[in-house]
Amino acid sequence: MLLAAAAPAVAQPDPNDAALSDPAFDASLPPLEATMPPPAEATPPAPEPAPDPELSTPLPPLGSFDTMPPPNVAVKDDTVPEIPYAVVVKGLDKIGLEGRFRDLSTLLQGKKRAAGAAQVSARASEDVALMERLLRSEGYYDGLASASVNTLPNAENRLTVTLTATPGPRYGLGKIVVTGAPPEPEALALKALNLKTGDPIVAAAIENAEAEVSLRLPEHGYPFVQVGQRDILLDDKTHVGDYTLPVDAGARSVFGGLRTKGDAVFPISHLEIFRRFKPGELYDSRKVDDLRQALIATSMFSTIAVEPVHTGQLAPDGTETVDLMVSQAKGPWRSLAANAGYATGEGIKLTGSWTHRNLFPLEGALIVEAVAGTQQQSLTTTFRRSNAGQRDRTLTVSAGVARQRFDAYNAETVSLTGTLARASTPIWQKRWTWSVGTELLASRETRFQTATQDRTKNTYLIAALPLQVGYDRSNSLLDPTKGYRLTARVSPEVQKRTSGSFDRYARLLLEGSVYFPAMDSLVLAGRARVGSIIGASRDAIAPSRRYYSGGGGSVRGFGYQQLGPKDIDNNPIGGRSVTEFAFEARYRFGNFGIVPFVDAGRVGESSVPSLSGMRYGAGIGGRYYTNFGPMRVDVATPIGRRKGESKVALYISIGQAF
Repeated sequence: MLLAAAAPAVAQPDPNDAALSDPAFDASLPPLEATMPPPAEATPPAPEPAPDPELSTPLPPLGSFDTMPPPNVAVKDDTVPEIPYAVVVKGLDKIGLEGRFRDLSTLLQGKKRAAGAAQVSARASEDVALMERLLRSEGYYDGLASASVNTLPNAENRLTVTLTATPGPRYGLGKIVVTGAPPEPEALALKALNLKTGDPIVAAAIENAEAEVSLRLPEHGYPFVQVGQRDILLDDKTHVGDYTLPVDAGARSVFGGLRTKGDAVFPISHLEIFRRFKPGELYDSRKVDDLRQALIATSMFSTIAVEPVHTGQLAPDGTETVDLMVSQAKGPWRSLAANAGYATGEGIKLTGSWTHRNLFPLEGALIVEAVAGTQQQSLTTTFRRSNAGQRDRTLTVSAGVARQRFDAYNAETVSLTGTLARASTPIWQKRWTWSVGTELLASRETRFQTATQDRTKNTYLIAALPLQVGYDRSNSLLDPTKGYRLTARVSPEVQKRTSGSFDRYARLLLEGSVYFPAMDSLVLAGRARVGSIIGASRDAIAPSRRYYSGGGGSVRGFGYQQLGPKDIDNNPIGGRSVTEFAFEARYRFGNFGIVPFVDAGRVGESSVPSLSGMRYGAGIGGRYYTNFGPMRVDVATPIGRRKGESKVALYISIGQAF
């Protein structure tokens, strides 16, 4: 038997003994040399390979690479064919929501084609969420929606997505409470909400009601009102929601003074002209809006804002005085404008103007206007001071020269006029308007003499004091659809002729129009005009100051000034009285309209207006409605046409005929 030598025993450390000291631990380790293998015999290093010349060559720039595929190599088309699908909507039509859903549907906006079934499924998920939002917005808080998609292939070879809505019961309003406000603004808020118990909980109606609170309280002395977040507590058993709206009305306020910041277009002294309230009056946001709109109407600003600001001044009853901060930003003060028109008897007329609205501060404008037409030319320079010492009051002084070539008369005129007026503008239409003016004219005109049956040239020096007053209850300046207007003019005049004689007379004119909306798209409109000249004979009065009829703003179907007495050459000679009527049926569809009309008129040699011998014209017009007023094209013909009268008359202009 072969016996192996026993290995020396290794002492196991006693866990109770202390750890070895560092010297004892080092002594227990074997020598490092004993663990190292014997050194190998040294071998010489291998020689390095020679460098590859291709590797040391610089790389060409990226821009030199040709990215086009080699010829005759087909490029793989990764385009995924689209899958057509159909959409079926159920459950929304009976509650009136299907139309709104179709307008917003992701599936329907995708043109019923998708890149794959996964995309169809994603769109269906979005439409399910849309359905449920629409249901909740109309008070169907328990409403559910689902979608199902059939599989391919099928008989139709397309996917069909069926969207189904289950509305469930509709919730109505229960208690309606406003919190956080004193009794007076609380009552105002409840009145502005105009919500009633039992009404359906419709999101749009609730939001509009809350907007009314923010609008109405500032009209009654609370400019700093804050409407909080509503709370609607729903009861799924009774299907009723109790509505609570927190409102912080702020302090009841009265008007104080004005402040300004930004560009110094108007100083405070001029801004005060525009306000229609006095310090100490109860705050009313409608009067603040009125001030802002009046400043906009000056066309002096690029932007203008008017906002209430705290002053900290409290009255004993807790009422606060608030100032208005007017933020001004200067706008362009120079402008160019042009328009064109055509009318039978007047020919083509082109009008251009240049305006500097603040050449003579404050609001002192200089306007240069030129008219170039086939039958009239003129150049006029006007100084206009707007809001002259009082809001809406305008001082105007004009000087001009004009040349006119009409069948009724030829005239070369130099004029100087001045007017103080309160007039309407397209931005700011006023109920009462008036003007007081003066005119000085020197005019060389042809004049028909009845006694000699001849036309001779005379020079007239004319001084006039025209007065006018108007009352406007229509709803628009350029395109009225309801209401009425009345205007009266009186102009006492003195005239000196080349013969040396003086003539004194007065020109009177009364005009009215009425507008009645017969249907949503149909307006019936009527106009009447009567005028008279008293104090001088017709032949003594300068031809340009007589009354005429016919034309686009008078009796359509007749040329300009062509209706009335005529001389032996069939040229109009005017008269001392005029009577006119007009009726239109204005039918509008979208931005277009059709207007059949009938006009009537008469010009008499006597100063007394009469209905005998009335002439009539009839026609039809087209309208194109823009944001600044309708473009008008009218075609008419005289009824009972006489020798020398046109068969058809054409009129093109901006705005309704009256």
